[in-house]
Amino acid sequence: MNVHPEIAFYAPLKAPDHPVPSGDRTMARLWFKALEQSGFAPCQQGGLRSYDGSGDETRQKAIRQAALAEAETLIAYHLSRKSADRPKLWFTYHVYYKAPDWIGPVVADALSIPYVIAEGSRAPKRAGGPWAIGHEGAEQALDRADLILAMTETDEETLMRFRPGNQRIVKFPPFIDLGEWPDIAGTRQTHAPPRFLAVAMMRQGDKLESFRQLAEALHLIAPPWQIDIVGDGATRGEIERLFAPFGQAVTMHGEITERFRLAELYQQADLLLWPAVNEAYGMIFLEAQAFGCPVVAGNQGGVASVVMHGETGFLVTKNDPRIFADTVTKLLADGDMHNRFSQQARLFIKQRRSLSSAIKQLAPLMESTLQGNGT
Repeated sequence: MNVHPEIAFYAPLKAPDHPVPSGDRTMARLWFKALEQSGFAPCQQGGLRSYDGSGDETRQKAIRQAALAEAETLIAYHLSRKSADRPKLWFTYHVYYKAPDWIGPVVADALSIPYVIAEGSRAPKRAGGPWAIGHEGAEQALDRADLILAMTETDEETLMRFRPGNQRIVKFPPFIDLGEWPDIAGTRQTHAPPRFLAVAMMRQGDKLESFRQLAEALHLIAPPWQIDIVGDGATRGEIERLFAPFGQAVTMHGEITERFRLAELYQQADLLLWPAVNEAYGMIFLEAQAFGCPVVAGNQGGVASVVMHGETGFLVTKNDPRIFADTVTKLLADGDMHNRFSQQARLFIKQRRSLSSAIKQLAPLMESTLQGNGT
């Protein structure tokens, strides 16, 4: 095996170089970096985005056709190269029914190389209905995978239930690169009045519902307090109207992409607040805790994989603004608990959710997968 074996890298939902920032793009970039720093040479494959958010059968058919054509192009290209120069493994980040991987399994089969998925999700209830084609593609990819890195307990449970006999499924929680953030170890101080923070894209669906629940919870938290809200999108006007009754207690920052500005807000916040309606896991929780900012979040999706309940924050009953508000009030009233959560949050990210900790787990997994397939 070469010292730096080439790995084909593909992110069907959102590629690392996609122009629109999001948690998916951030995670794709982190996986790419983790592979590089684990001693491999990841190479991004193609540019097709397979995402269909509306359940459009015609669009899904067109995506499948374009993907299979792109797969044939990639196969021809790689087979034209010397055997030693071809990818030794195909690595796909994030496969689910709205963003299937039609390309990776086909190319992996043609090149006789192992196929790995990070963050794969099965959704049996989507077998029929508007995403049936996307579901089919996702299931085929998940069935083909030699190794799946399950990033949340929810995903892991379903993946294990439908696991083919020769497939490995390994728990591999989300992570961040602390080196990308300034002043991680900076000194924190609490504020009077307390200062909250929310960071999210502003769009229809779960994000808007999360903002609605956050506004409802804030109505139940006794003033004075301040909240910084970071984000932009199609529903910004509606969200601004939700928070207008709080007047100057709310600061709407719009979209912030500069890490030093986000770092300042994480450093200044006493609590990160987010109801997390149907949240996959949320990079903001990792980022906030890295700065010692405790979290109050809805216990939904994979949030439990990135927040340690009762240690770095609280996960509360989903879709219940009253309990959310009471939990915030409880945490603010107990300074010792808040300080303890802050210290534990920093350690949790550094020791268990950092890029360096991810590399320690990833490198041997990739090596064993390669060796198990005769490379």
